[in-house]
Amino acid sequence: MDTLRKRGDIFLEHEAKGCPPVLAYDYEIVMDGRDQKYPSNYQLLKILPPDGITIDNSRRPYIVIDPRAGHGPGIGGFKTDSQVGVALREHHPVYFVAFRRDPEPGQFLSYVTRTEAAFVREVMRLHPDAPKPVVTGNCQGGWATLLLAASNTDLTGPIVINGAPVTPWAGKVGENPMRYNAGVLGGTWIPMMLSDLGGGKFDGAHLVQNFELLNPARTLFRKYTDLYRDIDKGDEAFLEFETWWGGFFLLNEAEIRWIVEQLFVGNRLTKNEARLEPGRPVDLKAIRAPIIVFASHGDNITPPQQALNWIVDTYADVGEIRIRGQRIIYMVHEQVGHLGIFVSSQIANKEHSEVASTLETIEALAPGLHEMQIEDIKEVDGKKPFTVSFSERTMDDLRALDDGVADERPFAAVARTSEVQAQMYDAVLRPWVKAGVTHTSAELSRAAHPQRLSRAMLSTKNPLMAPVAAAASRVKENRHKAAEDNPFVAAESFWVQATEQMIDFYRDTRDMGYELAFYGFWSTPWGRAFGKTHESRRTLKTGDEVRGLPEVAKALEAIEQGGFAEAVIRMLVLLADNRGQVRRDRLERSSQVLTMDEPFKSLGAERRAMIIHQQTIIASFEPELAIETLAGLIHELAERELAVQLVQYIPGSVDEMSADTIHLLKRFRQVLDLDTNIENVLENPLHASPRRHTDVYRALISEDHHESKALEAAIPKAPRATSARKPAKGKSTRRV
Repeated sequence: MDTLRKRGDIFLEHEAKGCPPVLAYDYEIVMDGRDQKYPSNYQLLKILPPDGITIDNSRRPYIVIDPRAGHGPGIGGFKTDSQVGVALREHHPVYFVAFRRDPEPGQFLSYVTRTEAAFVREVMRLHPDAPKPVVTGNCQGGWATLLLAASNTDLTGPIVINGAPVTPWAGKVGENPMRYNAGVLGGTWIPMMLSDLGGGKFDGAHLVQNFELLNPARTLFRKYTDLYRDIDKGDEAFLEFETWWGGFFLLNEAEIRWIVEQLFVGNRLTKNEARLEPGRPVDLKAIRAPIIVFASHGDNITPPQQALNWIVDTYADVGEIRIRGQRIIYMVHEQVGHLGIFVSSQIANKEHSEVASTLETIEALAPGLHEMQIEDIKEVDGKKPFTVSFSERTMDDLRALDDGVADERPFAAVARTSEVQAQMYDAVLRPWVKAGVTHTSAELSRAAHPQRLSRAMLSTKNPLMAPVAAAASRVKENRHKAAEDNPFVAAESFWVQATEQMIDFYRDTRDMGYELAFYGFWSTPWGRAFGKTHESRRTLKTGDEVRGLPEVAKALEAIEQGGFAEAVIRMLVLLADNRGQVRRDRLERSSQVLTMDEPFKSLGAERRAMIIHQQTIIASFEPELAIETLAGLIHELAERELAVQLVQYIPGSVDEMSADTIHLLKRFRQVLDLDTNIENVLENPLHASPRRHTDVYRALISEDHHESKALEAAIPKAPRATSARKPAKGKSTRRV
């Protein structure tokens, strides 16, 4: 009881301060959304590193966007073992997108997206010598990050989406009951009315209460019995979490209505129908940044289907992802819960750490759909390293996580009904509700919300709680713990388990009733006919139609154009397609070659990405012709030998190569008129042959009419002239 009293005091103090971010780190405000042309309540915070940690400003900055789903900011960094902590330990600059409790007057969700884009551009300005920042979005911040990247295509740094409900209709029958709420309890009109009762502001405490009711045995009972059982260990962890969980934030009516209409009930984002504002549709295909998606089977708020099915709904197949030059990597955890994705130290020290380190090399990954797999390695000297690999996946692999899409058809009828309900409420009831609401009644409705009232009633301000602190102190001083074999302790434990099971039984019965009622009403012939106009019937291109896209035609026309860089990148793409799986050590070698070594380094990130994109399309649609035309890209035998050795250096030792990899390497050598013997190349050939590397670079830039003058000015002249003419067969005009 004394711990609950402390929680009440912390809640009231937190509310009085305006619910500041509950971060475990000091910070300074870099930008304030109130100063933007379209003001919002968002702020850009710079995380100040703790003692003993230094920041390297040349490393990729991290920007963490926390969810605005009832709670306040801080879930991504209120522990040292967190997303923020992982990035700081790797010496990255870290920024945090926070928000104040009250939205700005007239604030729309489009204002928030504009503000977040301004924040990212400011971070890019502050770190001109660093790679593009990585943006991490948690839960609701995940789909907000997708909106940000889709509507601002100049922001091309990697984005990480953690537990984000992008496809809310998706899920498995019998497992994901939260998606039925609108069809059973009501659609958009409910948050509209609650906003009107709140004086135009929607109280986030309603959302928090929904989360708690999803698993009442855990949130309303077991959380407190665990506190009672472990009270001798202290209450610091409990109060730390409750500070964040008990900070309730507000949204404008326009914001919550957009979220419900466009996303949760309407499912318009994956149908390409969502609009941030009139004339501004959101197309997820427009995203140019690499996307990393993290989901979990243990997440009952955002199951993997809701986090991943947008990929299937948006792209025709993996070929279209490659054509767009997109890299989508996903990870599925087996058991961690929704909040565990953000706050679990186990996840932070493993999944988030590996994602952070892999982001350094992700731009070397060929466009496509990949699954990131992390495997434990035997513990050595108290440390357990992990091995990371990337496996190519197809749309069928994502579909296998679901039980089909037939169970999603009734949601279309719910979406249409929600629109009708909203229009009727807006025309008939809303004027009467607004007329009866005053500023005082709106504030009273928020203060009397059960989430707030239950905390405030147990604070020191309640006179009945005054004796609790003194009594708790006396109990603590004279504590005599019962023996573990005490029969009353056993009876207590039995009662706790029985009560928890009873609540679980109620929850399962309730959820089953929701599901039966939902499908019993909305799956009828009438329901299907009524919702037919709102079904997800977006037509995706077939494989033949995808081949006819302008990007493909342009790339295939250039199949015989290019030089050393194009040839090496094409062979690397073909090699990756041949293996189907890439280990991180190989990806790191590839990244080092393509980003740190000449001639690739001076290409710049944009041109390098363009070449990888182009060569991926060529390798995907014409793999045989892509191999046969390699000889036309590199004419000199010495350059050909260097290129093949460089490609062979990436997979490593010959003993570790598969038979298919060795066969493909021999094919490269055969097409390029080289000896087909495959020997180990364990050192970077570009490091071993700097003179040869300079000559190759000169040949490359001589073929680039747009950039040759600028690039040659930055390179010292070679001591002798070189010829770019094609040599006679079997001879080389240059000797290295």
